[in-house]
Amino acid sequence: MLLEGHIRKKDLFTVRRGETLWDNVLEEVHPAAEEIVKVRDIDGGCAFYDDTQKACLIYEHRPSQCVALECWDSSKFMAVYATPKLSRDDFVKEGVLRELIREHDKRCAYEKLASLVQQIESKGEAAVEQVVEVLKFDYHLRPFVCKKMGIDPDETDFFFGRPLLDTISQFGLQVIRQADGTFFLTALENPQENSIC
Repeated sequence: MLLEGHIRKKDLFTVRRGETLWDNVLEEVHPAAEEIVKVRDIDGGCAFYDDTQKACLIYEHRPSQCVALECWDSSKFMAVYATPKLSRDDFVKEGVLRELIREHDKRCAYEKLASLVQQIESKGEAAVEQVVEVLKFDYHLRPFVCKKMGIDPDETDFFFGRPLLDTISQFGLQVIRQADGTFFLTALENPQENSIC
């Protein structure tokens, strides 16, 4: 549907490998084992659901998991759920952008962040500084790529996943941006509030 133009990149976001998510089928929270491209939610619901019309705006061109979703019989949905998921590589063919995505995935990997967060207790400020450097790279790369490559800022969640400043909460942390632009990493006041999709 994306390749045919019915769904735009800005209507999607990428859950990167290792990002914590709620699995509706398994009914549990766990790190994503693989990359997943998802339709963006608006107020907890599908971006393509029109509440006024009580209808799907892209019904004739909806994704395969929506086609397979039948309340009375989950077998079709489970069959789709078991198939390989689309990834950014299925859509991003440009060499430079593809390389930037790979570099971002390497420098901002959730496994790397998890390791650095675990080191905070033993290494203290040195580990905190490394976490902040990863967060800064993610934060600054997005507008840079938009400016240099002419990408719509609303598409960056598709290309680079959700911003780490938002998803760092999965580690019980938050970033407070200071007036001078610096990042202050601190523990979440309520660790139950994390960004699980």
